[in-house]
Amino acid sequence: MHEAVIVPDSSPLIGLARIGQLDILPQLSSRVLVPQFVWEEVTIRGSGAPGSVEVKQATWIEVQVVDPMLVEPFTILVDRGESEAIALARTIPNSLLLLDDSRARRIAERLGIRRTGTVGLLRRAKEAGLIDRLRPQLEALQANGIWIRRELIDAVLREAGE
Repeated sequence: MHEAVIVPDSSPLIGLARIGQLDILPQLSSRVLVPQFVWEEVTIRGSGAPGSVEVKQATWIEVQVVDPMLVEPFTILVDRGESEAIALARTIPNSLLLLDDSRARRIAERLGIRRTGTVGLLRRAKEAGLIDRLRPQLEALQANGIWIRRELIDAVLREAGE
């Protein structure tokens, strides 16, 4: 279950930071590679927003510049952060792309990129024994303004035995 590399987009970083679970990323992975645009989106443009300080202080995050030529094809379909995350994950064999946007996830799927979202990552954390219960984490995400489909919540809690 331990990943060699996780490449997150902005929303999972912010969501995990808001609920105090950002540190599960380095516990589930040897490396966390954040695209430059995602880093700037969260820590510079998002300065002062919930989660930005926690992300900026995470010394285990490695910021990566992504070749613009690899990013451009995706920018007509999804935002720049998602585009950079997809492009970066595509260059790293067997990396795990962490993003929540459904359109970006469909693109990654078509490209054969392994992917999960914030909820899936929290489920992995529970399976790895890093968190005791999933329900409080999902409720905390919702309480912090993160929208999650009810069907997804029900399915994940069922699978987790909650």
